[in-house]
Amino acid sequence: MVKKFASQNDMDEKTISFTEIGEGLYAFTAEGDPNSGVIIGDESVMVIEAQATPLLAEKVVAEIRKVTDKPITHIVLTHYHAVRVLGASTYGANEIIMSDTARSMVVERGQEDWDSEFQRFPRLFEGHEKIPGLTWPTTTFSDSMTIYLGNRRVDLKHLGRAHTAGDIVIHVPDQNVMFTGDIVEYKSACYCGDGHFSDWGNTLNKIKSYHLNAIAPGRGDALIGTELVNEAIECTRDFVESTYRPVVNIASKNGTLKEAWDLVRSECDHKFSDYAIYEHCLPFNVSRAFDEARGIDHPRIWTAQRDLEMWDELQG
Repeated sequence: MVKKFASQNDMDEKTISFTEIGEGLYAFTAEGDPNSGVIIGDESVMVIEAQATPLLAEKVVAEIRKVTDKPITHIVLTHYHAVRVLGASTYGANEIIMSDTARSMVVERGQEDWDSEFQRFPRLFEGHEKIPGLTWPTTTFSDSMTIYLGNRRVDLKHLGRAHTAGDIVIHVPDQNVMFTGDIVEYKSACYCGDGHFSDWGNTLNKIKSYHLNAIAPGRGDALIGTELVNEAIECTRDFVESTYRPVVNIASKNGTLKEAWDLVRSECDHKFSDYAIYEHCLPFNVSRAFDEARGIDHPRIWTAQRDLEMWDELQG
């Protein structure tokens, strides 16, 4: 009997935090579960990341209503993954925004990703019956876009490939605060199953160049203060590089996926085993790194069946 994915055994309820990271800016976090962000403008609210289901989205709305009764008019999605986007219907926003590339990934693999993540994350998909279908943006952009929530300026930018090809960040200049999605994590493993290892570090450099006052990362606690922001950026860099470097070594010798997995464990376990979702991410990270190291630039689509076949190969 093949053992379950680590995430399939993670059924404990997480404690929610709603942290102000700048004036009118909040990070919704939950002990390593997917984060959301909130930007309060003069007359309306923008939410970043919609959560996996309407049920989880309702928890974000409940926290928002503790600090404002302004209508939620914009949902911004940093990338296409199901656990980030499928709760969008709850907010009643007129605008749902993502990058052109992220939308193309919904077209290419949105349903497959939903099926895959549904299998892997049973707790996050509680209440999945209320999901009306794939989440489609009303607006997309290529490199950058600016939205004004009254006088408050919000800049959306694609700084480069990292967690996916379509990642965007959301910067609020008046507070010099950024919502990074899964490009930056804090004491949580990076999920790299659709990632671009060779590009990730340069994208982190561009984020670091802002000299930010605070960050809401994709997973993990809110990061307030430049020192903590830079620590998270560098820990993310170390995680990505420590995963990719041993895989390149194995691939250059025409080794196997299992050999790559074993070498990554020897490199990473002692540094990152206490990070949230580490055990879950590891097989997907090694598989994608192995592909990239062998010249496969466009990540292969994860399906529920491919997940199981990969996991079976690694257990063997």
